[in-house]
Amino acid sequence: MSENPFRSFIMGGFECADHQNAFGERIDLISLTGHDRFINEDYARLREIAITTVREGIRWSHVEKKPFVYDWSQVEEIIIHAHKHDIQVVWDICHFGFPDDLTPLHPMFARRFAHLCRAFVKKYRSLVPYGELIITPINEVSFLSWLGGEVKGTSPYCINQGWEVKYMLMKAYIEGIEMMKEIDPSVRIMVTEPLIHISAPDQTDTDLCSEAWKRHQEQFQVLDILSGKICPELRGKEEYLDLIGVNFYFNNQWTIHDQQCIDWDCEPPNPLWRSLSSLVKEVYLRYEKPVVISETSIPEHKRYSWLKMIGEECINIIKSGIPLYGCCIYPIIDRPDWDFPETWHHSGLWDIPNPDNLYREIHLESLLALNQFRSNLSNVLESEKAVVTAEDY
Repeated sequence: MSENPFRSFIMGGFECADHQNAFGERIDLISLTGHDRFINEDYARLREIAITTVREGIRWSHVEKKPFVYDWSQVEEIIIHAHKHDIQVVWDICHFGFPDDLTPLHPMFARRFAHLCRAFVKKYRSLVPYGELIITPINEVSFLSWLGGEVKGTSPYCINQGWEVKYMLMKAYIEGIEMMKEIDPSVRIMVTEPLIHISAPDQTDTDLCSEAWKRHQEQFQVLDILSGKICPELRGKEEYLDLIGVNFYFNNQWTIHDQQCIDWDCEPPNPLWRSLSSLVKEVYLRYEKPVVISETSIPEHKRYSWLKMIGEECINIIKSGIPLYGCCIYPIIDRPDWDFPETWHHSGLWDIPNPDNLYREIHLESLLALNQFRSNLSNVLESEKAVVTAEDY
């Protein structure tokens, strides 16, 4: 098993979606949260709490306003400030969002995306010739193909074309990897997909349970395409499945058909809820690749309880022997809603109480949960290290 490539186990993610929302409006969350203007201060805040690995996005619509013509100025800013603060960046080429003249169903989509990937790696290596380069080509293909292909929530605004959108996104994804590796074969790919659970509300209904299980298994289509298990014509390879990032939120579990969210913190506990550790184990047993909790958060008042639970689950995963390489709080700074940007989620480690001045205010309960997580994690990692050393001796 390869060594953990991340500088800090606890990571921070900056919301970097630049997609068109349900109303066809371009939403640029880096701009709306002010991260492009306050990146120096944002990175300094992370250093103060020992977070030295972050997820950032290049914003495709911002970089490529004309076909095959790229503006890397904002990417250069990220690189400069990351170097200044000794921050490791894990890059999203496409978080959510495409240029105005493209959709995943456009015949030039894959070619444009692949050339963007190649140009990014070439630009990055011109500025940072050495060191680890970890890239997520397209974030949450499963969710993006559902949002744009099934419910008209974003481009290409389709219904009942989720598979077609997913297929074309994965065609672009794989061609992008191929072109990146032509420039730098050492590039590491971190796929980031939603980690979900779909259940039958009536566990005695065997037909419904079977249907729910099949729907649950569909979450693995992206990983299976990327690793070449299905759709071999897209040229997926097992080595492209380098690091598996799983995005886990409070609303990632629901019942089939009625789509009722399964509560994670009710009393007594909901028997349909599956723990994060059990879901990660399912992923690891299927692919046997290192895992990262690449996104997790909850809005408003339950942040302490959620982060406390996440920390406990991460420790359970590590103790089970699964190579868990990190956990990313996403977003690390508050964000507005996509469709109604005047509404803020209050789901970060820092709130933005006043969108007019974008002042960052630490959420003390979240910070407390984070510090407890770090302390418990340190004890467990030291214990694991001691066991390995004793075995070697």
